[in-house]
Amino acid sequence: MDQFTINLLFVGASFALYIGIAIWARAGSTSEFYAAGRGVHPVTNGMATAADWMSAASFISMAGLIAFTGYDNSTYLMGWTGGYVLLALLLAPYLRKFGKFTVSEFIGDRFYSPTARLVAVICLIIASTTYVIGQMTGVGVAFGRFLEVDSTTGLLIGAVIVFAYAVFGGMKGVTYTQVAQYCVLILAYTIPAIFISLQLTGNPIPALGLFGTEQATGTPLLQTLDQIVTDLGFGEYTAHNGDTFNMVLFTLSLMIGTAGLPHVIMRFFTVPKVADARWSAGWALVFIALLYLTAPAVGAMARLNITQQFWPEGAAGQAVSVETIESDPAYDWMQTWQQTGLLGWEDKNGDGRIQYYNDENPAMEERATAEGWTGNELTNFNRDILVLANPEIANLPGWVIGLVAAGGLAAALSTAAGLLLAISSAVSHDLIKGQINPAISEKGELMSARVAMAVAIAVATWLGMNPPGFAAQTVALAFGLAAASIFPALMMGIFSKVNNKGAVAGMVTGLVVTLIYIFLHKGWFFIPDTNSYTDADPLLGTIKSTSFGAVGALVNFAVAFTVSAMTKPIPQEISELVESVRVPRGAGAAQDH
Repeated sequence: MDQFTINLLFVGASFALYIGIAIWARAGSTSEFYAAGRGVHPVTNGMATAADWMSAASFISMAGLIAFTGYDNSTYLMGWTGGYVLLALLLAPYLRKFGKFTVSEFIGDRFYSPTARLVAVICLIIASTTYVIGQMTGVGVAFGRFLEVDSTTGLLIGAVIVFAYAVFGGMKGVTYTQVAQYCVLILAYTIPAIFISLQLTGNPIPALGLFGTEQATGTPLLQTLDQIVTDLGFGEYTAHNGDTFNMVLFTLSLMIGTAGLPHVIMRFFTVPKVADARWSAGWALVFIALLYLTAPAVGAMARLNITQQFWPEGAAGQAVSVETIESDPAYDWMQTWQQTGLLGWEDKNGDGRIQYYNDENPAMEERATAEGWTGNELTNFNRDILVLANPEIANLPGWVIGLVAAGGLAAALSTAAGLLLAISSAVSHDLIKGQINPAISEKGELMSARVAMAVAIAVATWLGMNPPGFAAQTVALAFGLAAASIFPALMMGIFSKVNNKGAVAGMVTGLVVTLIYIFLHKGWFFIPDTNSYTDADPLLGTIKSTSFGAVGALVNFAVAFTVSAMTKPIPQEISELVESVRVPRGAGAAQDH
């Protein structure tokens, strides 16, 4: 059986499973559409939350980012998992106790202001829409590679699948579909990692193999990797080479961006009790850890495998020949991925070999001159292909490659569904029912939610076909917006007596300041050559645009507290509401015995 047929079987079977679950779990009321009837078990909800969060960025991109940068990109692991700790401790149980369907509804009721609810809806839609672009684009790329269709066709197929289970199933259908998607994506991620760890270190647990000994050389794997990459002019893999202050800010931005992303927070409205919300966050961390503890090993081992394929005799020997690449089955993956446009090489000096090294490092000039090299000949290696190509690079069986194809699509589709549900809920429940037509019937609201979801899928599909200039820009914008606008409003709503004017002023200021800073560095509305600064030479010290969300959040807090102090205090009933949400039911004053 050829590889295309195997891929088709795995992807087709997984899609049939998702659609079958959606038919079984079809939402029949607004409660089921928005919050799955508030009847989801904490373990089930934790698994669905893990799938919701582990997007194409986690499954496809993160290991590639770690592989080609090393220690400095561990910020992604620390930031994203740290955000779940914030959710578990500071947000999830309190928001569930409040008893609303959406984040915007909580902000509108807590700050007793339709304006606050409307601003929250705008922030939510912008953040979710920018985030979903990358997911839909990832669907197109994965389909293009594994089903051998163009990315536009792949994107349209993915949109139809999301439509089938998200529009009809709502949160109820999405929840149980995401449980299935989690099972697919975690198996697809860990099984190849186990194979590769066994090949390189003899240890079946990748996280332990990372710190084990490479069997071929008898030296620690990380030491071997450090040696070969530094010999080729790259930075030491395990060393910290970046700016520490920016690294801290970036980690913090990812943390509070995670805690402020509405599609994640919505999951905690689906459980029966307040205590279940905290347990859900705990279980989500357990399920996420299975992938996140494996990711550093996947990145390091893939980097070692790739480098050794280009330098089979070691960094001091001869590079791989073009003839070997074209004739050796171990290099078939290069021919396959070259066709996607995401991998490229060129024999610039005509010596019949492909030299992969850091030609921007002055220390390599002497060797390059002596050996007649004229530059790095691995001209294109898109980091997003690393996890998808990993089984092929390691020459694993065809069924493993098919499983990875299904896993990559599951990761992208699960997060896309969660984001689209957050958008449709904001439009139907917060905008139509909350602002435009409060008297709308439940049947009418459910229909408007489904129409809003369909429109959101259409918009996301179009944006996926026509994304902004750089994928990293849209991800940075989504996290920055959530961190600078939604997260502070939620925190102040639960733990302070900030009034409505302060909350609105804070959200608007945080949103605008963050947008301006990102546009100054990435171009206005991402139009090329309209930027005044770059991340290599930022406006404020060493603070890159991707790290500014934490600063935007501080601005939000400062403006909100200042404006609130200068205006009327919150009404007594709102003060009592805040106390009832924050203080455990039945708690009384301490008594001396």
